[in-house]
Amino acid sequence: MTAFPIAWDDKRADTKSIGKRITRLFLSFPIILSAFCGSLPLCAQTKDASLPPASDTPEEVLRAEIYTEARSPIDGKVLTAAEYIELSEELSSLDRVPPDAFVSPAVRRLIGMLRLRKFLRQVIPFFP
Repeated sequence: MTAFPIAWDDKRADTKSIGKRITRLFLSFPIILSAFCGSLPLCAQTKDASLPPASDTPEEVLRAEIYTEARSPIDGKVLTAAEYIELSEELSSLDRVPPDAFVSPAVRRLIGMLRLRKFLRQVIPFFP
């Protein structure tokens, strides 16, 4: 039922194909070896080319540097270190103020009405 009949008793056909494979391997070995050896100088060139220039500052040094100037988180202006510390302390003091102090009562009432309207639209779909 197989598509290709196998001749189990024919040993010569199998030995010939093995011999051909070994011959092909030995003939292709010099080609593979010359391709590998020919690419070695290219590998050596790319190794030197991948190094950074000597004038480039290493990342470890840059991490250890002390920042003397910074940018404002509000408008992006350049600030000195002292100005940045003052601004960050001022902004952190605003964290303790309740959010109700930032919003006027009229706006707070309007936000509450919009939330109520959104809820009613979900419950009653035909509500305007």
